[in-house]
Amino acid sequence: MEPTMIIIVAVVAVAAILIGIFLGKIVFAKNTQKQIDDAEQQATKIIDDAKVHVETLKDKKLLEAKEYFLQLKSEHEKDVNLRNQKLVEAESRLKQQNQSVNDKNANLQKQINENESLRLNLDKQLEAVAFKRNELEKHQEEHIKRLEKVANLTAEQAKAELVEVVKEEAKTKAMAHVKEIMEEAKLSANKEAKKIIIQTIQRTAAEQTIENVVTVFNLESDELKGQIIGREGRNIRALEAATGVDLIIDDTPEAIILSCFDPLRRELARLSLQRLVQDGRIHPARIEEIVEKTRKQLEEQVMEIGERTIIELGVHGLHKDLVRMIGKMRFRSSYGQNLLMHSKETANLCAIMASELGLGQKVVKLAKRAGLLHDIGKVPDEESELSHALLGAKIAEKSGEHAAVVNAIGAHHDEMEMAYIISPIVQACDAISGARPGARREMMQSYLQRIKDLEGLAMTYPGVEKAYAIQAGRELRVIVEAEKVSDADSDRLSFEIADKIQKEMQYPGQIKVTVIRELRAVNIAR
Repeated sequence: MEPTMIIIVAVVAVAAILIGIFLGKIVFAKNTQKQIDDAEQQATKIIDDAKVHVETLKDKKLLEAKEYFLQLKSEHEKDVNLRNQKLVEAESRLKQQNQSVNDKNANLQKQINENESLRLNLDKQLEAVAFKRNELEKHQEEHIKRLEKVANLTAEQAKAELVEVVKEEAKTKAMAHVKEIMEEAKLSANKEAKKIIIQTIQRTAAEQTIENVVTVFNLESDELKGQIIGREGRNIRALEAATGVDLIIDDTPEAIILSCFDPLRRELARLSLQRLVQDGRIHPARIEEIVEKTRKQLEEQVMEIGERTIIELGVHGLHKDLVRMIGKMRFRSSYGQNLLMHSKETANLCAIMASELGLGQKVVKLAKRAGLLHDIGKVPDEESELSHALLGAKIAEKSGEHAAVVNAIGAHHDEMEMAYIISPIVQACDAISGARPGARREMMQSYLQRIKDLEGLAMTYPGVEKAYAIQAGRELRVIVEAEKVSDADSDRLSFEIADKIQKEMQYPGQIKVTVIRELRAVNIAR
């Protein structure tokens, strides 16, 4: 094919393509315009529908708003009517109250007028009474003057004499009444106290243990005496220096006397001497060694005695220093009474008495604890200027004991004020344990001094002629002069002497005071 022909064909083909494209655009444009028209119609329809719906919704909401407004208006009108009604009622009540107040004011004014009238009448009556009183006082003064003239006494003097007479009579009657009341109270109190004490004493059994200041050490033969004395007495000097005990070696056959006021030292010397005699080697170095070993052994024994004692009594939780002091009591004595036996007896008595009094179990345990520890001040590790009661209280407080126990220890000789119920119990049980027959040795000199003080106290009263202490100081008989002391004064004197003895003297048990007044009329027929 020729090139020209090819070009023509190509041109025709391009033209055909361009025409097709143009025709396609025309067709697409027509379709697009149709879609646009349809969309506009649909949008118009939607807008019209929306307008209709909005109008319908608007009418509905307006209708609901009108109904709600009408409802609110109705409620508001009801509220306004109710308030108006309440205001009317309040106004009515206020008018009634005003009317009542006005009535009361009228009545009050009426009463004021009446009271004013009464006051005027009363003033007149008071003036009349005052006038009559003045007249009566004048008549009374004239009457008193006439009486003074007749009796030769002024009114003040007569009044003073009458007061003195009435005072003496009242004093005598009051003293008799007080004595009667005291006797009844003592009778009742003594009866109950005796019952409790007797029941307490009957429920305990105490050992009779009397300690002395010397210990006798028995020997197998008198030949050992020379060995104990040693060359130029060096063995006995070493033993006395190590133990602090005096060894008395005399003509007593097969015996050596150990003399010391400290029972613990005497026991140390006795055990050491026993070991030395058994060993056979007696010289100063050996003596010091044996004494030191014995001292350690005795210390262990003291702790063992203390532990055994608290277990026996059921007292727990004691400080180890207190346990050791309890063990040391075994080697101490008070007026011949073993201190440990006395403390154990006091502890048991305290527990029984607290139980008899109906106190709780806790108080019973505290009472037993205080009874056991009440004399620990007698076995201190170091010397002190305090009394054994105050020192014992200080030791107990330092060891963490209960405040009631500390107070009972310090107050059992009235050196501290009693602050707990167990304090008088401990004091009473200590007296029971120490005062029972056979418990202690009493010095003759102190006994005679007490008898002398008892008689001397009675002789200090006026009108007392003689005084005798009889029945070992358990009764005081006072003989008075019949001219100076009346029968009523005898009762008062007996009461006052007994009260003074109770306040000022220390004595076991009780003392009966008997005042004897005797009037003798003697004539001789010749």
